[in-house]
Amino acid sequence: MPDDDLHTRLTAVRDRLAEIDRAVSDPARVGDQERLRDLLRERARLAPTQERALQREAARADLEAARAMLAEADADSRAWIVAEVTGAEQRLAALEGEIRVLLLPKDPRDERNVIVEVRAGAGGEEAALFAADLARMYAKYAERRGWKTEVLSGNETGIGGFKEVSLGVEGDGVYSRLRYESGVHRVQRVPETEANGRIHTSTATVAVLTEADEVEVAIRPEDLEVDTYRASGAGGQHINRTESAIRITHKPTGLIVTCQDERSQLKNRAKAMKVLRARLYDLQLQARDREIASERRALVGSGERSERIRTYNFAQNRVSEERIDLTVYHLRDILEGALDEVIDPLVALDQARRLRGADLQ
Repeated sequence: MPDDDLHTRLTAVRDRLAEIDRAVSDPARVGDQERLRDLLRERARLAPTQERALQREAARADLEAARAMLAEADADSRAWIVAEVTGAEQRLAALEGEIRVLLLPKDPRDERNVIVEVRAGAGGEEAALFAADLARMYAKYAERRGWKTEVLSGNETGIGGFKEVSLGVEGDGVYSRLRYESGVHRVQRVPETEANGRIHTSTATVAVLTEADEVEVAIRPEDLEVDTYRASGAGGQHINRTESAIRITHKPTGLIVTCQDERSQLKNRAKAMKVLRARLYDLQLQARDREIASERRALVGSGERSERIRTYNFAQNRVSEERIDLTVYHLRDILEGALDEVIDPLVALDQARRLRGADLQ
């Protein structure tokens, strides 16, 4: 990005922040809480760029002062002034690099809440246990980042695994971090039920869906087939006494969503509709993305969920990120939610490629 272009865009950020500050202090807007929230959210997004811009101006002033001193320096002081110039140049370059990243176009989904769906793949009961481990890992990661999680639906197995489980995750920048988790996750370990100590390989599939509202995804009542049934699994005396569980079939697409976690049929229906709306929105996005597939080869490969993205090897205490050359040797920490160590390099690669002009999802 040329310096003139950078200056122009930073000026636009400064002017927009001033415009937002005038708008939020306008008494006429007090009643429009939704609009105020949108403005404050935009301000929070732009403020770091403005902060770096001010730091950049200070760094440029420091560099000019150091160069002026160097032009008049004698032999005795020249060495340390050269070091000052070099340091100022490095600080300025680092700030401009940060600013260029901050000015990258934002995916409109980045600030959205998500639904994380984890499904057991190959491996039978061990795959279901691994799916439960992944769901717990995401819940722990959300807790570390101050996000809120909620189990929207789950199909449990007899020994604590999940055939499938859906988690709602709410918070700042949720999709911008979890977007990299969609794909096939592989585990290599000795199952608890393995008497001979042999290592088994199992898989689970993760899908990260952004939440959609009713405006974005219109669902006609006549397109839905809603069935109620008695919940099964753990739950005490409530189980099998009331038909609180919900199964919703979206007839045009064949999508089926079930929810039985709540005692209330209305609550289960609301959760199931939330998941259905997210899945339909994801189908819309997939159709759109296929039209521009040549422009969105994100990270490595096509980003299809059929691709294996990560391996968790218990014997070696190893987690290997298959899309980049990254291996870490503290698997337990990762499963306890220390996911930033894996996600940060993916974010950095995404940003680097977009800075070079690539469009990564």
